[in-house]
Amino acid sequence: MKRLRVGVIGVGHLGQAHARILAGLPDVELVGVADANPNQARMVAERHDCRMFTHYGPLLDLVDAACVVVNTTHHHTVSRPFLDRGIHLLIEKPITVTVEQADDLIAAARKSGAVLQVGHIERFNPAFEELCSRPIRPKFVECERHGPFTGRSMDIGAVLDLMIHDIDLLHALDGSPAVSVEAMGVAVFGQHEDMVNARIRFESGCVATVTASRIAAMPKRRLRIWAPEGYAGVDFVHRKLSLVQPCDELRRNGIDARNLDPAKRAQLQSEVFGRHLEMDHMTCNAPADQLTRELQDFVRAASTGGRPRVSGEDGRNALALATRVLDSVRRHQWDGRADGAIGMTMPAASGRLFGMPQRAAA
Repeated sequence: MKRLRVGVIGVGHLGQAHARILAGLPDVELVGVADANPNQARMVAERHDCRMFTHYGPLLDLVDAACVVVNTTHHHTVSRPFLDRGIHLLIEKPITVTVEQADDLIAAARKSGAVLQVGHIERFNPAFEELCSRPIRPKFVECERHGPFTGRSMDIGAVLDLMIHDIDLLHALDGSPAVSVEAMGVAVFGQHEDMVNARIRFESGCVATVTASRIAAMPKRRLRIWAPEGYAGVDFVHRKLSLVQPCDELRRNGIDARNLDPAKRAQLQSEVFGRHLEMDHMTCNAPADQLTRELQDFVRAASTGGRPRVSGEDGRNALALATRVLDSVRRHQWDGRADGAIGMTMPAASGRLFGMPQRAAA
């Protein structure tokens, strides 16, 4: 069987990993890599015995498929020529900067018959996959995605860099349109937001609170769901899934603690978890890491013409909701009035929380 000829455009921090994994897949021939930094392109190309380019143009005549791993602001410009030629693409998230650009790429892919996949990698987290195999209808969801400052992806803010992962997961879990969005965020180290909190209400009645920070001291990536079926908690960092459900007797008959004498109330207190609320905690494993499995899915879709797990439309829908979050962030009134601080700049501080400044020497 003929191997799929693939190229990688952008071989920085993440693109290097794309190239490494693709070079090791048996059904793939890594034809070449392109990067505006010639030293970077040369280093990665030599490592994987492929061709190097400082512009993506030559790859248009050499590949069947490609991964676009450049800055988000360049996604549309780089991707469109490949899709026009029917070259299958995996574009790292977010799909583009604007919804209009995403719609344009989706239309180009449909016209040429190219597969268009978006790199929402958490869909391949084994703990989330295990959750999706269960019958659960979310009604309240909490998402937290915190990470330390890395200095990367500074062309976008925390919403498109981090929060969009959880927005995509919410769409995968619920699927109904968002009917309201209220958000606030702060820019700390640049012109884009570094911390954001959003409250999203969906047509299904589900309500989600989503928090993202890229200036946290410790990484945290978790999702918690309350549903008619019970509770589910996903720890994306450690790939753990926790499930809690009422026992069958509690579902059928319930328990009215008001009618219990003190001894039975004490017994109920000691038996809540385990007897009445059943628990299951599992560490979820997969045969390969998430990026490898995402790229394997892309190779499968590109080779067969099948639908990838995360399509261009999925990426577009996540971007559309993320854009609504950003619009709400920009409108937020910190003082509750239009003539006060608005957007991503908080009001001036009224003082220090700790560590009084030293007095100047006399």
